[in-house]
Amino acid sequence: MEKNLVRIENVNVSVYKIPTQTPEADGTLDWDHTILVYVEIRGGGETGIGYSYASLAAGVLIKELLSEKITGMNIFDIPSIVHQMIHVIRNQGRDGIASMSISAIETALWDLKAKILNLPLVKLLGGLKENVEVYGSGGFTNYSDRQLEDQVRLWKSFGINKIKIKIGRDFKEDESRIIKLHKYHGAKLEIFIDANGAYQKKEALLKGKKFAEMGVVWFEEPVSSDNIDTLKFLSENVPPPISIAAGEYGYDLFYFHRMLKAKAVDILQIDATRCGGFSEMIKAMNLAEAFSVPVSTHCAPHLHLHVACATGVIHMEYFYDHFKIETELFDGATTPENGYLKPDYSRPGIGLELKKKDAEKFLYR
Repeated sequence: MEKNLVRIENVNVSVYKIPTQTPEADGTLDWDHTILVYVEIRGGGETGIGYSYASLAAGVLIKELLSEKITGMNIFDIPSIVHQMIHVIRNQGRDGIASMSISAIETALWDLKAKILNLPLVKLLGGLKENVEVYGSGGFTNYSDRQLEDQVRLWKSFGINKIKIKIGRDFKEDESRIIKLHKYHGAKLEIFIDANGAYQKKEALLKGKKFAEMGVVWFEEPVSSDNIDTLKFLSENVPPPISIAAGEYGYDLFYFHRMLKAKAVDILQIDATRCGGFSEMIKAMNLAEAFSVPVSTHCAPHLHLHVACATGVIHMEYFYDHFKIETELFDGATTPENGYLKPDYSRPGIGLELKKKDAEKFLYR
Protein backbone atom coordinates (compact mmCIF):
# COMPACT_ATOMS: atom_id res chain seq x y z
CA MET A 1 0.00 0.00 0.00
CA GLU A 2 1.23 3.49 -0.83
CA LYS A 3 2.40 5.40 2.23
CA ASN A 4 -0.04 8.24 1.51
CA LEU A 5 -3.03 5.97 0.80
CA VAL A 6 -5.12 5.29 3.91
CA ARG A 7 -8.71 4.40 3.17
CA ILE A 8 -11.84 5.23 5.13
CA GLU A 9 -12.96 1.93 6.60
CA ASN A 10 -16.29 3.04 8.02
CA VAL A 11 -18.30 6.07 9.07
CA ASN A 12 -20.52 5.87 12.17
CA VAL A 13 -22.94 8.50 13.40
CA SER A 14 -24.73 8.88 16.74
CA VAL A 15 -27.20 11.55 17.78
CA TYR A 16 -27.57 12.76 21.37
CA LYS A 17 -30.40 14.87 22.76
CA ILE A 18 -29.08 16.72 25.79
CA PRO A 19 -31.40 18.77 28.03
CA THR A 20 -30.34 22.30 28.89
CA GLN A 21 -29.82 23.05 32.55
CA THR A 22 -33.01 25.16 32.51
CA PRO A 23 -35.34 26.30 29.70
CA GLU A 24 -33.65 28.97 27.59
CA ALA A 25 -34.73 31.74 25.22
CA ASP A 26 -33.30 34.47 23.02
CA GLY A 27 -34.92 37.26 21.03
CA THR A 28 -36.73 34.94 18.61
CA LEU A 29 -36.60 31.35 19.91
CA ASP A 30 -37.17 29.13 22.98
CA TRP A 31 -35.55 25.73 23.61
CA ASP A 32 -34.93 23.15 26.32
CA HIS A 33 -32.38 20.81 24.73
CA THR A 34 -29.37 20.67 22.41
CA ILE A 35 -28.82 17.96 19.80
CA LEU A 36 -25.28 16.74 19.17
CA VAL A 37 -24.65 14.91 15.89
CA TYR A 38 -21.46 12.95 16.53
CA VAL A 39 -19.39 11.23 13.81
CA GLU A 40 -16.60 8.66 14.07
CA ILE A 41 -14.48 7.74 11.05
CA ARG A 42 -12.17 4.74 11.18
CA GLY A 43 -9.02 4.23 9.12
CA GLY A 44 -5.29 3.69 9.40
CA GLY A 45 -5.67 2.17 12.85
CA GLU A 46 -7.16 5.37 14.27
CA THR A 47 -10.60 6.88 14.84
CA GLY A 48 -11.33 10.51 14.04
CA ILE A 49 -14.24 12.35 15.61
CA GLY A 50 -16.26 15.37 14.53
CA TYR A 51 -19.62 16.83 15.38
CA SER A 52 -22.24 19.43 14.72
CA TYR A 53 -24.98 20.93 16.85
CA ALA A 54 -27.73 20.18 14.35
CA SER A 55 -30.79 17.91 14.37
CA LEU A 56 -31.69 14.26 14.05
CA ALA A 57 -32.16 14.87 10.32
CA ALA A 58 -28.43 15.52 9.93
CA GLY A 59 -27.66 12.15 11.48
CA VAL A 60 -30.10 10.43 9.13
CA LEU A 61 -28.58 12.16 6.10
CA ILE A 62 -25.07 11.10 7.14
CA LYS A 63 -26.15 7.50 7.69
CA GLU A 64 -28.33 7.06 4.62
CA LEU A 65 -26.59 9.22 2.03
CA LEU A 66 -23.05 10.34 2.86
CA SER A 67 -21.30 7.56 4.77
CA GLU A 68 -21.52 4.91 2.06
CA LYS A 69 -20.39 7.31 -0.66
CA ILE A 70 -17.13 8.24 1.03
CA THR A 71 -16.19 4.83 2.53
CA GLY A 72 -13.07 3.57 0.77
CA MET A 73 -11.81 7.02 -0.19
CA ASN A 74 -8.31 8.16 0.77
CA ILE A 75 -8.40 9.88 4.16
CA PHE A 76 -5.65 12.28 3.09
CA ASP A 77 -7.72 13.55 0.15
CA ILE A 78 -10.08 15.69 2.22
CA PRO A 79 -10.87 18.13 -0.64
CA SER A 80 -11.87 15.22 -2.87
CA ILE A 81 -14.06 13.71 -0.14
CA VAL A 82 -15.80 17.05 0.46
CA HIS A 83 -16.33 17.48 -3.29
CA GLN A 84 -17.96 14.05 -3.41
CA MET A 85 -20.28 14.89 -0.51
CA ILE A 86 -21.34 18.18 -2.09
CA HIS A 87 -22.08 16.32 -5.31
CA VAL A 88 -24.17 13.71 -3.49
CA ILE A 89 -26.38 16.25 -1.68
CA ARG A 90 -27.16 18.23 -4.84
CA ASN A 91 -30.90 17.50 -4.76
CA GLN A 92 -31.13 18.16 -1.00
CA GLY A 93 -29.65 21.67 -1.27
CA ARG A 94 -26.29 22.90 -0.03
CA ASP A 95 -27.46 24.98 2.94
CA GLY A 96 -28.79 23.96 6.34
CA ILE A 97 -28.92 20.31 7.32
CA ALA A 98 -26.82 19.10 4.38
CA SER A 99 -23.99 21.51 5.15
CA MET A 100 -24.08 20.66 8.86
CA SER A 101 -23.88 16.96 7.99
CA ILE A 102 -20.85 17.58 5.79
CA SER A 103 -19.32 19.66 8.61
CA ALA A 104 -19.51 16.80 11.11
CA ILE A 105 -17.77 14.43 8.67
CA GLU A 106 -15.17 16.93 7.47
CA THR A 107 -14.06 17.86 10.99
CA ALA A 108 -13.75 14.15 11.82
CA LEU A 109 -11.54 13.67 8.75
CA TRP A 110 -9.13 16.38 9.93
CA ASP A 111 -9.07 14.84 13.41
CA LEU A 112 -8.32 11.44 11.87
CA LYS A 113 -5.60 12.77 9.58
CA ALA A 114 -3.84 14.47 12.50
CA LYS A 115 -4.13 11.34 14.65
CA ILE A 116 -2.59 9.17 11.91
CA LEU A 117 0.30 11.62 11.78
CA ASN A 118 0.36 11.78 15.62
CA LEU A 119 0.07 15.57 15.64
CA PRO A 120 -2.28 17.99 17.36
CA LEU A 121 -4.35 19.57 14.60
CA VAL A 122 -2.92 23.04 15.24
CA LYS A 123 0.59 21.72 14.46
CA LEU A 124 -0.63 20.00 11.30
CA LEU A 125 -2.22 23.26 10.12
CA GLY A 126 0.67 25.37 11.36
CA GLY A 127 0.33 27.26 14.62
CA LEU A 128 0.00 31.03 14.85
CA LYS A 129 -0.66 31.47 18.56
CA GLU A 130 -0.61 29.32 21.70
CA ASN A 131 -4.10 30.19 22.93
CA VAL A 132 -7.23 32.13 21.99
CA GLU A 133 -9.30 34.66 23.90
CA VAL A 134 -12.91 33.66 24.56
CA TYR A 135 -16.02 35.61 25.44
CA GLY A 136 -18.68 34.23 27.77
CA SER A 137 -21.99 33.75 25.99
CA GLY A 138 -25.42 33.07 27.45
CA GLY A 139 -27.49 35.52 29.47
CA PHE A 140 -30.72 34.19 28.01
CA THR A 141 -33.75 36.48 27.86
CA ASN A 142 -35.74 34.31 30.28
CA TYR A 143 -33.01 34.30 32.93
CA SER A 144 -33.81 35.65 36.38
CA ASP A 145 -31.45 38.17 37.95
CA ARG A 146 -30.00 35.36 40.06
CA GLN A 147 -29.34 33.17 37.03
CA LEU A 148 -27.65 36.03 35.21
CA GLU A 149 -25.52 36.88 38.22
CA ASP A 150 -24.50 33.23 38.68
CA GLN A 151 -23.46 32.97 35.05
CA VAL A 152 -21.43 36.18 35.21
CA ARG A 153 -19.73 34.80 38.31
CA LEU A 154 -18.80 31.66 36.33
CA TRP A 155 -17.29 33.70 33.50
CA LYS A 156 -15.35 35.82 35.99
CA SER A 157 -13.90 32.66 37.56
CA PHE A 158 -12.37 31.90 34.14
CA GLY A 159 -10.93 35.42 33.87
CA ILE A 160 -13.35 36.32 31.06
CA ASN A 161 -13.92 40.06 30.63
CA LYS A 162 -16.10 39.89 27.51
CA ILE A 163 -19.68 38.73 28.04
CA LYS A 164 -22.58 38.37 25.61
CA ILE A 165 -26.25 38.26 26.55
CA LYS A 166 -29.37 37.63 24.51
CA ILE A 167 -31.76 40.51 23.92
CA GLY A 168 -34.82 41.32 21.83
CA ARG A 169 -37.90 40.44 23.88
CA ASP A 170 -38.27 43.57 26.03
CA PHE A 171 -36.20 46.71 25.42
CA LYS A 172 -36.54 48.11 28.94
CA GLU A 173 -35.60 44.75 30.43
CA ASP A 174 -32.62 44.55 28.07
CA GLU A 175 -31.40 47.95 29.29
CA SER A 176 -31.81 46.83 32.89
CA ARG A 177 -29.83 43.64 32.30
CA ILE A 178 -26.98 45.55 30.67
CA ILE A 179 -26.77 47.80 33.72
CA LYS A 180 -26.75 44.71 35.95
CA LEU A 181 -23.87 43.19 33.98
CA HIS A 182 -21.70 46.14 34.96
CA LYS A 183 -22.83 45.73 38.56
CA TYR A 184 -22.08 41.99 38.65
CA HIS A 185 -18.76 42.10 36.79
CA GLY A 186 -17.10 45.47 37.21
CA ALA A 187 -15.62 48.30 35.20
CA LYS A 188 -13.36 46.24 32.90
CA LEU A 189 -16.28 44.36 31.35
CA GLU A 190 -16.88 44.51 27.59
CA ILE A 191 -20.57 43.90 26.84
CA PHE A 192 -21.75 42.02 23.76
CA ILE A 193 -25.44 41.68 22.84
CA ASP A 194 -27.20 39.32 20.43
CA ALA A 195 -30.72 40.02 19.13
CA ASN A 196 -30.93 36.89 16.94
CA GLY A 197 -32.64 38.92 14.23
CA ALA A 198 -35.41 40.25 16.49
CA TYR A 199 -35.58 43.79 15.08
CA GLN A 200 -36.53 45.63 11.92
CA LYS A 201 -34.30 48.26 10.30
CA LYS A 202 -35.23 51.53 12.06
CA GLU A 203 -35.97 49.77 15.34
CA ALA A 204 -32.49 48.26 15.28
CA LEU A 205 -30.93 51.64 14.50
CA LEU A 206 -32.77 53.39 17.34
CA LYS A 207 -31.89 50.72 19.86
CA GLY A 208 -28.34 50.42 18.57
CA LYS A 209 -27.76 54.12 19.29
CA LYS A 210 -29.09 53.67 22.82
CA PHE A 211 -26.94 50.58 23.41
CA ALA A 212 -23.89 52.48 22.18
CA GLU A 213 -24.56 55.16 24.81
CA MET A 214 -24.55 52.36 27.39
CA GLY A 215 -21.09 51.25 26.29
CA VAL A 216 -22.05 48.09 24.39
CA VAL A 217 -19.25 47.13 21.96
CA TRP A 218 -20.81 44.26 19.96
CA PHE A 219 -24.30 44.07 18.42
CA GLU A 220 -24.94 40.68 16.84
CA GLU A 221 -27.70 40.02 14.33
CA PRO A 222 -29.75 43.13 15.07
CA VAL A 223 -31.77 42.02 12.03
CA SER A 224 -31.88 38.73 10.15
CA SER A 225 -28.44 37.72 8.92
CA ASP A 226 -30.00 37.19 5.48
CA ASN A 227 -30.83 40.91 5.34
CA ILE A 228 -27.43 41.96 4.10
CA ASP A 229 -28.47 45.42 2.91
CA THR A 230 -29.84 46.35 6.34
CA LEU A 231 -26.78 44.94 8.11
CA LYS A 232 -24.68 47.22 5.90
CA PHE A 233 -26.92 50.18 6.77
CA LEU A 234 -26.56 49.46 10.49
CA SER A 235 -22.80 48.95 10.34
CA GLU A 236 -22.56 52.40 8.74
CA ASN A 237 -25.02 54.16 11.04
CA VAL A 238 -24.87 52.59 14.51
CA PRO A 239 -22.20 54.68 16.29
CA PRO A 240 -19.05 53.53 18.08
CA PRO A 241 -18.10 51.73 20.20
CA ILE A 242 -20.50 49.17 18.67
CA SER A 243 -19.40 46.73 15.99
CA ILE A 244 -22.08 44.89 13.98
CA ALA A 245 -21.48 41.13 13.87
CA ALA A 246 -23.13 38.31 11.90
CA GLY A 247 -22.29 35.26 9.80
CA GLU A 248 -23.15 32.26 11.97
CA TYR A 249 -25.67 31.09 9.34
CA GLY A 250 -23.11 31.04 6.56
CA TYR A 251 -23.29 27.58 5.02
CA ASP A 252 -20.90 28.08 2.11
CA LEU A 253 -18.19 30.36 0.81
CA PHE A 254 -20.59 32.20 -1.49
CA TYR A 255 -22.54 33.52 1.50
CA PHE A 256 -19.43 34.88 3.17
CA HIS A 257 -18.31 36.49 -0.08
CA ARG A 258 -21.67 38.24 -0.52
CA MET A 259 -21.56 39.53 3.06
CA LEU A 260 -17.98 40.75 2.82
CA LYS A 261 -18.37 42.31 -0.63
CA ALA A 262 -21.43 44.23 0.63
CA LYS A 263 -19.44 45.49 3.66
CA ALA A 264 -22.35 44.27 5.76
CA VAL A 265 -20.51 43.57 9.02
CA ASP A 266 -17.69 44.95 11.13
CA ILE A 267 -16.89 41.46 12.45
CA LEU A 268 -17.60 38.21 10.59
CA GLN A 269 -18.70 35.12 12.51
CA ILE A 270 -17.90 31.67 11.15
CA ASP A 271 -19.09 28.31 12.48
CA ALA A 272 -17.24 25.17 11.32
CA THR A 273 -20.18 23.00 12.45
CA ARG A 274 -22.36 24.73 9.82
CA CYS A 275 -20.21 26.04 6.99
CA GLY A 276 -18.85 22.69 5.79
CA GLY A 277 -16.05 22.09 8.26
CA PHE A 278 -12.52 23.35 8.88
CA SER A 279 -11.49 23.62 5.22
CA GLU A 280 -14.38 25.90 4.29
CA MET A 281 -13.90 27.84 7.51
CA ILE A 282 -10.26 28.56 6.67
CA LYS A 283 -11.23 29.62 3.13
CA ALA A 284 -13.81 32.03 4.58
CA MET A 285 -11.25 33.39 7.03
CA ASN A 286 -8.76 34.01 4.23
CA LEU A 287 -11.51 35.78 2.31
CA ALA A 288 -12.30 37.94 5.34
CA GLU A 289 -8.61 38.82 5.69
CA ALA A 290 -8.59 40.00 2.07
CA PHE A 291 -11.47 42.34 2.96
CA SER A 292 -9.75 43.44 6.23
CA VAL A 293 -12.65 42.16 8.31
CA PRO A 294 -11.83 40.41 11.63
CA VAL A 295 -13.29 36.97 12.37
CA SER A 296 -14.77 35.47 15.53
CA THR A 297 -15.88 31.85 15.77
CA HIS A 298 -19.47 30.98 16.63
CA CYS A 299 -20.19 28.39 19.37
CA ALA A 300 -18.58 24.90 19.67
CA PRO A 301 -15.43 26.32 21.33
CA HIS A 302 -13.47 23.10 21.69
CA LEU A 303 -14.11 22.03 18.11
CA HIS A 304 -12.84 25.40 16.86
CA LEU A 305 -9.88 25.72 19.21
CA HIS A 306 -7.08 24.24 17.09
CA VAL A 307 -8.12 26.07 13.92
CA ALA A 308 -8.44 29.30 15.90
CA CYS A 309 -4.85 28.87 17.13
CA ALA A 310 -3.68 28.34 13.54
CA THR A 311 -5.40 31.46 12.19
CA GLY A 312 -6.07 35.11 12.92
CA VAL A 313 -9.34 34.62 14.83
CA ILE A 314 -9.71 37.51 17.28
CA HIS A 315 -11.71 35.48 19.82
CA MET A 316 -14.09 32.54 20.19
CA GLU A 317 -17.61 32.29 21.57
CA TYR A 318 -17.70 30.29 24.81
CA PHE A 319 -21.39 29.47 24.57
CA TYR A 320 -22.89 28.22 27.83
CA ASP A 321 -24.77 25.19 26.46
CA HIS A 322 -21.82 23.96 24.40
CA PHE A 323 -19.32 24.67 27.17
CA LYS A 324 -21.33 22.39 29.47
CA ILE A 325 -21.70 19.62 26.89
CA GLU A 326 -18.08 19.67 25.81
CA THR A 327 -16.55 19.80 29.30
CA GLU A 328 -18.92 17.18 30.72
CA LEU A 329 -19.03 14.70 27.82
CA PHE A 330 -15.58 14.94 26.21
CA ASP A 331 -12.20 13.95 27.60
CA GLY A 332 -9.66 16.59 26.68
CA ALA A 333 -11.95 19.59 27.01
CA THR A 334 -10.42 22.33 29.13
CA THR A 335 -11.61 25.55 30.74
CA PRO A 336 -10.24 29.05 30.11
CA GLU A 337 -7.49 30.60 32.18
CA ASN A 338 -7.29 34.40 32.37
CA GLY A 339 -9.89 34.53 29.61
CA TYR A 340 -7.96 32.34 27.16
CA LEU A 341 -8.48 28.75 26.01
CA LYS A 342 -5.42 26.65 25.16
CA PRO A 343 -5.20 23.28 23.37
CA ASP A 344 -3.64 20.29 25.07
CA TYR A 345 -0.63 19.84 22.81
CA SER A 346 0.01 16.34 24.16
CA ARG A 347 -3.17 15.03 22.49
CA PRO A 348 -3.29 14.38 18.73
CA GLY A 349 -6.06 15.64 16.47
CA ILE A 350 -8.56 18.04 18.03
CA GLY A 351 -7.72 16.51 21.41
CA LEU A 352 -11.21 15.27 22.28
CA GLU A 353 -12.73 11.85 22.97
CA LEU A 354 -16.40 11.29 23.75
CA LYS A 355 -17.16 9.78 27.16
CA LYS A 356 -19.55 7.25 25.68
CA LYS A 357 -20.78 5.84 28.99
CA ASP A 358 -21.65 9.32 30.20
CA ALA A 359 -23.29 10.23 26.89
CA GLU A 360 -25.24 6.97 26.55
CA LYS A 361 -28.22 8.22 28.55
CA PHE A 362 -28.73 11.03 26.03
CA LEU A 363 -28.67 8.73 22.97
CA TYR A 364 -31.44 9.85 20.63
CA ARG A 365 -30.91 7.46 17.76
